[in-house]
Amino acid sequence: MEDSKSLERLKQELIDCEAVKFGKFTLTSGKESSFYVDMKLASTNPKILKLIAEEFSKNLPDDIDFIAGMELGAVPLAVALSLETGIPYSMIRKSERKHGTGSRIEGISEGRAVLIDDVATTGGSNIESVKALVDEGVEVSMVMVVVDREEGAQEKIDPFNVHYKALIRISDLVN
Repeated sequence: MEDSKSLERLKQELIDCEAVKFGKFTLTSGKESSFYVDMKLASTNPKILKLIAEEFSKNLPDDIDFIAGMELGAVPLAVALSLETGIPYSMIRKSERKHGTGSRIEGISEGRAVLIDDVATTGGSNIESVKALVDEGVEVSMVMVVVDREEGAQEKIDPFNVHYKALIRISDLVN
């Protein structure tokens, strides 16, 4: 029962911090929406960030080597989850660097990883991140997001044989 209470608390915190906004928005996918999930409001609040890390940690597979998150939104989540679990994390750049090592992945890039993200809509960013990790020889065992907007992300990820887990569905926040 405690699990469901803490998840309910997280949902309420997302509502209370006004992470769900209503109006006219263009999403990363290019789609228009009448609501927007501004997870930066939640992930920059230490109390909510800790709740997210605690909920993520309950769902982690035992045999992962690192946590991965794409810049920008997933990085504080990866850091918080790393601090919560003691598991190292890596950051995935949105594009290749033209200087230094030229790598898209900063941090560990070997072994098995869990990819985390703040919000999933169509799954495009998640697939891009999975491909970046796989290109480096990483085995991605799971994609875990805080909020799934229920617009096809899971269906898009399924063909990659990667387990998908959303802590919260948008239908739990927007009625």
